[in-house]
Amino acid sequence: MREFLETGVIGAGRMRAIEQNAIALGHSSLLMMESAGRALADAVLSYDPSRVLILCGRGNNGGDGMVAARYLQQIDAIDLIYPDCGHMTPETTAQMSLLRYCSVAVHRVRCATDVGPLSHLFGAADIIVDAMLGTGASGAAREPLATLVSLANESPAPIVAVDVPTPGARATKIVSFHRPKIEGADVVDIGIPLEAEVYTGPGDLVLLPTRAPEAHKGVGGEVLVVGGGPYQGAPYITAMGALRAGADIVRVASPAYIPMPDLIYERLEGDVITKDHLEVILGLAERADVVVCGMGLGRESHDVVTAIAEAAEKAIFDADALARPLPVAGETIYTPHAGEFARMTGMEPAVADLVSRARDVRAAATTGTILLKGPVDIISDGERVRFNRTGAPAMTTGGTGDLLAGVAGALFCHLPAFEAACIAAYVSGRAGMRAAEERGYGMLATDMLDSVPQELFGRGMLG
Repeated sequence: MREFLETGVIGAGRMRAIEQNAIALGHSSLLMMESAGRALADAVLSYDPSRVLILCGRGNNGGDGMVAARYLQQIDAIDLIYPDCGHMTPETTAQMSLLRYCSVAVHRVRCATDVGPLSHLFGAADIIVDAMLGTGASGAAREPLATLVSLANESPAPIVAVDVPTPGARATKIVSFHRPKIEGADVVDIGIPLEAEVYTGPGDLVLLPTRAPEAHKGVGGEVLVVGGGPYQGAPYITAMGALRAGADIVRVASPAYIPMPDLIYERLEGDVITKDHLEVILGLAERADVVVCGMGLGRESHDVVTAIAEAAEKAIFDADALARPLPVAGETIYTPHAGEFARMTGMEPAVADLVSRARDVRAAATTGTILLKGPVDIISDGERVRFNRTGAPAMTTGGTGDLLAGVAGALFCHLPAFEAACIAAYVSGRAGMRAAEERGYGMLATDMLDSVPQELFGRGMLG
């Protein structure tokens, strides 16, 4: 699995997701902070200092600095300055409590005026640690941190920054944990389990955008579902999945009509979708944020599928749409099971082991993101690979894949293809697990619908 670990600079959102996944696996935030602080202390000791000045903030970045202070007690003088205004994170509060029993001089400041009497510490320090603001910071540092930044910049001492320098601060050395948050950083391992990164988990939900209180109808996205004809129910399960996953407006363009008041039905005359319907469909696709196509469609409509793909900015192709020539939209997600994967690529996915199977999916993902459904789902955009193990054996019932495509469609309105596919796989699997607990092998795909918003927006797994 190590070959599927991502490399290079990592964004703040992705790092938060990995940390939350690690916590869900049992690797607590305090344990990660302890490892980070110990590594930071080792970096400071490499300068062989006698006097160390540590500048902390109220977030977990500051907590890393406080742990480092504990590990540096053998040094002649350890001074720590932090802003005593506002709330600290629980982890940082715990670290501050421990410092009461350590040989560390703690200086609390509430405003720029409070910093003045401490200015001599900057000139006397052999090294300064910048643990004020982490990767989530934006804009210029506010007081009293702004004054701390100014005095640190004027000091002749080298500055070791934690993860990223505080805005406006210089840095002699940057120590990043797990992955670099900025080019040129020195990276140290803090023991995050491999699966927290290569498998989906509840942490991935931190990537979901929040909706403003003043949001209006349509902000949640508009999804067009194109399908049905030979099979009637599939596009409607997809459409309800999109609604439950947060889409505001969902239209179903189909020859088959099932009365569902929450959905907008766009009638297509006849028994199957043909080129005669293209003018109507393309007009609907133009106004939609995402088109989801293929459920219950039959094999006779592939020319329509490829035409929709050419016109769509974002599209998800499932079921009967997964055939050659492969439809390619501006941004595309494909959601095949093993048989559909073989049909769309011309090769069977490996069955010997999960790693070989993942390599096959990665190699095939040349025109979009592939979500290969199975006992362990595999998601790849041709570069990144992620695995998802949520789900239940009862999800072999018909319609669960249709629901997954709808959930992905709603998420795709706001997220990049790869992230939308990963979260859709995780959430659909969790919803299936909930439904299976109640219904066992008598579970229906529609039994999963009520659990989708609980898993997506309840955030119970993060609590």
